[in-house]
Amino acid sequence: MMEDQRLYQIGLTMVEGVGDILARQLLETFGDAESIFRMSRAALAKVPGIGSTLIAHLQDPNVLRRAEKELRFIEDNRISLYYIGDPNYPARLRECADAPVLFYFKGETDLNAAHVLSIVGTRHATPYGIEQTESLLADLATRFPDLLVISGLAYGIDSQAHRSAVRHGLPTVAVLAHGLDRIYPAIHRSTAVEMLKRGGLLTDFPTGTNPDRPNFVRRNRIVAGLSEATLVVESAEKGGSLITADLADSYGREVFAFPGRVNDFYSAGCNGLIRQNKAALIIDAVSLVEALRWDVREPSRSLPQQTQLLFPEGEENGRILHWLGQQGKAHINEIALAMNIPVSQLAPLLFELEMNGQIRSLPGGMYQLV
Repeated sequence: MMEDQRLYQIGLTMVEGVGDILARQLLETFGDAESIFRMSRAALAKVPGIGSTLIAHLQDPNVLRRAEKELRFIEDNRISLYYIGDPNYPARLRECADAPVLFYFKGETDLNAAHVLSIVGTRHATPYGIEQTESLLADLATRFPDLLVISGLAYGIDSQAHRSAVRHGLPTVAVLAHGLDRIYPAIHRSTAVEMLKRGGLLTDFPTGTNPDRPNFVRRNRIVAGLSEATLVVESAEKGGSLITADLADSYGREVFAFPGRVNDFYSAGCNGLIRQNKAALIIDAVSLVEALRWDVREPSRSLPQQTQLLFPEGEENGRILHWLGQQGKAHINEIALAMNIPVSQLAPLLFELEMNGQIRSLPGGMYQLV
């Protein structure tokens, strides 16, 4: 049955004209992917935005044939499938309205890690940008050895971020603009292989997808959505990394940038973000940690003693609800600290409470009682 569900889940992402937002609307309407494919034309036609052409695409038998081929590929290559309705789907990414309904992941890491940072920048990295990236991750690795670094495996700052993370023992994930049947650019294959040992490769594109320009823009939403903060190291006045920064800001996430000299071409974008108050200025790991309050990681000692008495150990859901009732609303990291529960274990609990209608998720990783 699980295999059948995966087949329909993959198939939903392969229907022409069905994007992530419409797919989520269909799932909310019909419950699961299999039901969507089994619905009558009349039932589908009642959904706003669904016309005769889209219904024809949904009922095209070739869709599930392609999905079956994709399912065989991921099984043969030990690739994990993350579906938005599953508890293990990354909590931060699920909060984004345009999050992928499904994505593929090859590797070994916790996508719900307590500390996740996206690092992006120009493909034409200067010695300054390379030095800043290396120095930052070297320092962060000593304080946060489980920090997950997200980037896009592109030339320049992206690949430098991955290489620096690997060099200092940090897990790092590349979000790709194509399927997992290739690596682009091919020159970064050795880096990609190293990343599989602690980190991995992630994409919402099926096999056979070419690394076309629009795909790089589309994948940026995942780069921004997976993390709690995005750092732009270097950028010209226009560039893909600025798109990622805008997306991160729209998701309610923190955006940071390294400043550069006023006449440096590949610092113009960063200086512009800072000047327009779209990004906070940082100069090193210390300033980043302080801005994100990662230096405040001790479990809260302000919890009333009664909390422990009201909810014996094991009744995590009750403790979460009681604490949120006192706080009003809180970030997932604050909840994790207060409850002394790792984010990777907390995310499924919050998802369950949200599905039960007891809490609601807000932009930026915030939660509050209903």
